[in-house]
Amino acid sequence: MRVGRPVKALPQPLCDYCGAKAALARHGDDAYPYRDDHGPVWICAACDAWIGVHARSTRHVPLGRLANGALRDAKSRLHDALEPLVAAKVRRDGVNAFEARGKAVRWLADELGFELASPSLHLLSLEQCEQAIAHIEAFVAARRGHGDAR
Repeated sequence: MRVGRPVKALPQPLCDYCGAKAALARHGDDAYPYRDDHGPVWICAACDAWIGVHARSTRHVPLGRLANGALRDAKSRLHDALEPLVAAKVRRDGVNAFEARGKAVRWLADELGFELASPSLHLLSLEQCEQAIAHIEAFVAARRGHGDAR
């Protein structure tokens, strides 16, 4: 019999696309989506949707929501659009990249009215990613003087 604090159940993410329970996959499993070992992922093989696990998580806590190909592509494009702003903040203010990225995500969430529990892009939907990319592009264009943004 265990005495002490109760042990929390392991997270069991559900697929946003089909509602099925995701399965934990590791390097070497048939369903594992990467060629190299990128750490464990929660995966819905039916929808080809997956999400990684926090780096040092002993309980395999997912990084966010399961993402299909379109959402993974949108998140990648969003990161690519945000990185020049992050690099500029690092150069201008002398902060580290993690702090600059967190401030950039908070700025973006405030600008667009997104409710984010943490400064992370992992919980954004496809529509929110597309909206954020358009906002960043308009912001950059306005800063360069190539048009009226907003």
